Amino acid sequence: MPSNRTVLLVALIAAMAGGAASLFFEPRIAQKLVATETSQQALDAALKARAGKPPAGVIVAEKGDIVPTMTLMSSDGTPVELPAAWAGRTTLVNLWASWCAPCLKEMPELDAFARGQAPDGVHVTGIALDDAAAVRAFLRDRGIAYPSLVDAPGPADAGVRLGNPAGVLPYSVLVSPKGRILTTRIGPFADKADIAAWTQM
Repeated sequence: MPSNRTVLLVALIAAMAGGAASLFFEPRIAQKLVATETSQQALDAALKARAGKPPAGVIVAEKGDIVPTMTLMSSDGTPVELPAAWAGRTTLVNLWASWCAPCLKEMPELDAFARGQAPDGVHVTGIALDDAAAVRAFLRDRGIAYPSLVDAPGPADAGVRLGNPAGVLPYSVLVSPKGRILTTRIGPFADKADIAAWTQM
């Protein structure tokens, strides 16, 4: 007759195998687990530890901080002052690039969410860490209606300043009407409902 220890070990291995199979066959489960606040905090801490220190003088905002002042270009080349451009309205800022497959997959959901917002609802804006011409072509070809700013990727880009020194994309930030970072999200949204739930945090 097997010992209690053997029975427990076999049960643990079976549970882990079942969990792994569930994640493989149901990737939405994995996505939901990664989207929890606890998982996001752990992932954020691990990525920041891996990223190391930002260049001297670069402010990396944390949750609760005011968005650092910066000037970015709109996709049509107009300078935009941040966070002043977002004043008075909650803003979902999504950092992306035209070469980032998960970014491209979530963009139609972000666009649908943005189109469904009332005039006083959540404003959606993108920040592409990419080439301006590639961004303009992508937005035109895909029919994305929400505005997108452009910044050159690097150790002092807008994503770093918004709390993402590891440069992981997609990366989203929820900014209060007064310019304060309310929460952040590493990785893509599953769908419009996922976005709506996150903006209520």
